[in-house]
Amino acid sequence: MWQLRSRRLTFDRRSLLMGIVNVTPDSFSDGGRFLEPATAVDHALQLEADGADILDVGGESARPYSEPVDADEELRRVMPVLEKLCGRTKLPVSIDTTKTAVARRAIEAGVEIVNDLTGLEGDAGMVPLVAESRVGVCAMHMQGTPQTMQDSPTYDDVVADVYRYLQQRRDALVAAGVDRERICLDPGIGFGKTHEHNLELLSSVDRFHALGCPLLVGHSRKGFIGKVLGDKEADATAGTIGVAVALATRGVQVLRVHDVRPVREALALFDAAGGMTE
Repeated sequence: MWQLRSRRLTFDRRSLLMGIVNVTPDSFSDGGRFLEPATAVDHALQLEADGADILDVGGESARPYSEPVDADEELRRVMPVLEKLCGRTKLPVSIDTTKTAVARRAIEAGVEIVNDLTGLEGDAGMVPLVAESRVGVCAMHMQGTPQTMQDSPTYDDVVADVYRYLQQRRDALVAAGVDRERICLDPGIGFGKTHEHNLELLSSVDRFHALGCPLLVGHSRKGFIGKVLGDKEADATAGTIGVAVALATRGVQVLRVHDVRPVREALALFDAAGGMTE
């Protein structure tokens, strides 16, 4: 289970789906589509209707070589969305941010989860904030920053290295007063990894269950899909679904995706046809 601020998520046979709500002009897949608050809220509510279990709102792109934005700009983008959405959805809402100032305002608006791609290392105030507010947290692995992560990512052993980092972050968060049951861990597909690294992590994802925390994987529409298909311009929806099914069979608890309905339907049919096992 994953203990959030005011509720508990439990996991059985199926993975939960975290629907992506990018309130950005420059995200790699849907930048600019949901920049207006009303459009973003409508999109989030549609993801809920499509079967999302969590809604993840972000106001700063983390695509390779993206330009960072300051806290004021990020707040300008996300707060009108969060203030409307938290009062209208029954789902837990997550804020995708690396900034304490943004996370604090989002928590005041009612979010249940802080999803931080720096593993809660990017801002010194983040760990004390989440410990005090008792929200759920997701700590991700990233080598470098969005501006440098794809320059030349290297590892001695990508699976072992990422595992070790997530173990260290788990232990550091617990030592700082974050309840272990509130921690989710993310190996960071596409964040400072080559296509080969991404595939190694996905094929070895079972190993991360030994960390004793729920796992979140964000593979949706990532570049490795086009690499595998031999066409970087290919529609990545089918590839996203294929990876989602593989991850679900390996017990990954949370899948962060753009296309909630087709992923939900594919997982339901896979299960109905006997593909999922206890």
